[in-house]
Amino acid sequence: MRIIFLLISVLIVFSCRHEVKDSRIVAIDTFMEAQVKHFKFNGSVLVAEKGEVIYQKCFGLTDFETRQALNDSSLFELASVSKQFTATGILLLKEKGKLQLTDSLRMYFPELPYHGITIHHMLTHTSGLPDYESTMAGKWDESKIAFNADIIHFMATEKPPIHFKPGVKWEYSNTAFALLASIIEKVSGKSFHDFMKENVFTPLNMKNSRVYNTRRSGEVIPNYAYGYVWNDSLKRFILPDSLPDLKIVYWLDGIQGDGIINSTATDLLRWDRAMVNHTLLTEESISQMTSHQSLMDTTSKYYYGYGVMVGENQFGKFVTHSGGWPGYATNLSRYIDSDRTIIILSNNESASSAISGSVAHILYGKPVQVSYEHKPIDLDSVALDAFTGSFKFKSSGINIIREKGELFRMYGTRRVKLLPESDSRVYQTDGFDVYYEIEKDQQGKYKYYRIMYGVKDELEKVQ
Repeated sequence: MRIIFLLISVLIVFSCRHEVKDSRIVAIDTFMEAQVKHFKFNGSVLVAEKGEVIYQKCFGLTDFETRQALNDSSLFELASVSKQFTATGILLLKEKGKLQLTDSLRMYFPELPYHGITIHHMLTHTSGLPDYESTMAGKWDESKIAFNADIIHFMATEKPPIHFKPGVKWEYSNTAFALLASIIEKVSGKSFHDFMKENVFTPLNMKNSRVYNTRRSGEVIPNYAYGYVWNDSLKRFILPDSLPDLKIVYWLDGIQGDGIINSTATDLLRWDRAMVNHTLLTEESISQMTSHQSLMDTTSKYYYGYGVMVGENQFGKFVTHSGGWPGYATNLSRYIDSDRTIIILSNNESASSAISGSVAHILYGKPVQVSYEHKPIDLDSVALDAFTGSFKFKSSGINIIREKGELFRMYGTRRVKLLPESDSRVYQTDGFDVYYEIEKDQQGKYKYYRIMYGVKDELEKVQ
């Protein structure tokens, strides 16, 4: 896990467009400036109400070597935010009578050994298809770039088993969306690139958006936001291309459909408005896309539609999706009842989804703590033990242990060191804005809290 130290003495901040309208916007700007200062956020932020931009600002650089500044036309890899575009391509073909959501995968690729999987299953992550990345790893020549046709050939030849019977459960599937892009190509007779340009980007005037496989095309796009990862040994951000652990940025660079849409915050707002106003798809198709098609989590009652996640929280109903790829972290969210849109695009793996949630809290008048510099202190073992235990938070659990006089937050088998800054607060040392608090009442009982990107949530200690 990357640990973010001081990258440069002064991080250049360039504004796209920013107009102060009310105290919420001042609070958003204050929050984001603190993210830049203390957690080195690099990227683009846009907030809109009913389609009107109320905050838009860029922070940092497109290229850390040439030091070119980001602006509102800088192009970001969207990663899995791309899935809603692939889903839209399928729905457009359905509206034209070119396919049906009940069509089987084998109708288009009979060589694949997977029976009973429909387009609907693939759109909703209920197909059970094996993950192409993990099944190809170690069997694919990583000096060669894999394309969608290579996935199909590999799965037809190697026949990795299906994970479960189609439709019985939810499991996130990049494979399904890559195959959906291949279905779009087969049905339309066009490349995925050309189909999306002609049927989505051009009609919506998304003039800076495109399908772009960066490392294989040989094309250099001006104002491209290159994705950077933190390197512990060098203590700086670098491109992931040369890192052995991130070879996927090369050998999986030909895969389309589960990612690889590139866009800007401004263009994504145009996309968001098209979804609201049914500019591209019919009202019926949009309703299908944003309906509760498959249950993701029984506790939170979050659902997956077609290429988007849908649910309801304290701010009302929402539709959202995040994306992650080496060097990139993205999030596009809209709160349906109040029609508020939040777009966070980062090209240095900043926590875009958590930041989006914090911005939402500010928009709805909820308290958010602004980031600050953490300074460690020494605590005795008794004080440290007060932080340890297993805690319940919504649908997930948090486990904090003490080992050889040090605290660690456990993420499965991975651990992140926690350092105390007071007898009531410890913070994570992995470069993310997360810390934990305890309060002791007059009866000596503890209350526990997690503060993640300024949002405070109470934890229930279960062990």
